[in-house]
Amino acid sequence: MEQSIVLLRIGSLLITDTVVTSWGIMAALTLACWLITRRLKLAPDRWQSVLEAVVLTMRQAIEDIAPEKSRQLLPFIGSLWIYLVFANLAGLIPGLHSPSGQLSVTAGLAILVFAATHWFGIRDAGLLAYLRHYVQPNPILLPFNVISEISRTLALSIRLFGNIMSLEMAAMLVLLVAGLLVPVPLLMLHVVEALVQAYIFGVLALVYIAGSLEANVATRVHGDATS
Repeated sequence: MEQSIVLLRIGSLLITDTVVTSWGIMAALTLACWLITRRLKLAPDRWQSVLEAVVLTMRQAIEDIAPEKSRQLLPFIGSLWIYLVFANLAGLIPGLHSPSGQLSVTAGLAILVFAATHWFGIRDAGLLAYLRHYVQPNPILLPFNVISEISRTLALSIRLFGNIMSLEMAAMLVLLVAGLLVPVPLLMLHVVEALVQAYIFGVLALVYIAGSLEANVATRVHGDATS
C-alpha cells in the first residue's frame, strides 16, 4: 500500500497529495458543470448534449433499480459516479495517484453511503418507522441487521481500495518489466477497469439505499397486517 505524501503540515493537520488531488478533481468538476450549465439552450450545443446524455443515462440506471426514485437519488448517486470516474482515472496522469487507491478515501466514501442510506430511509418513512424494520419480523434479528450494516460498509470501502490499488501496482510492474512497449493496451485496461469500479461502487450504494426504502414498504405492510 503506497503512503500519501505530506505536502503541508498545519499543526496536527496534514495536507497530503491525496487530499490535494481529491479537492482538485472536485473543483474541476464543479467548474466544468458551472460552465456547461450557466447558459442552457433549447437547442443544445455539443457540451450540453454530452452532459444531458450522461444525466439521462445515470437517471435510467437508477430507475432500473429504484423505480420512481430516480429524481430523489440522482444528485447523490450521480455525484458518486462522476467523482469516482475521474478519481479512478487520475492515476493515468504522470505524477498523480488515484485518490480511490487510498483506504482513507474509500472509507470516507463508504461512510458517506452508510449515512445516505439511513438518511433516505428516515426521510421516506420517519425515524421510528424506519428503525422498526430492524426488529421485524422478530426482534432477535436486530444484532444481525446491525452487523450486516457495518460489514457491508467495510466491504464497500475495502473492495474499491483493493481494486484500484492493485490496478495501479499492476500497471507500474508491467511498465517496469516491458518499458513502453505495451503502453496503449495497458492504458485501455486501466480506463475500462476504472470505469467498471466506479459503476459498481455507485450501483452498490444505490442497492443499499433502495433496500432501505424497500424495507420501509415492508414495514408498512407488516404493520397493516398486524393492526
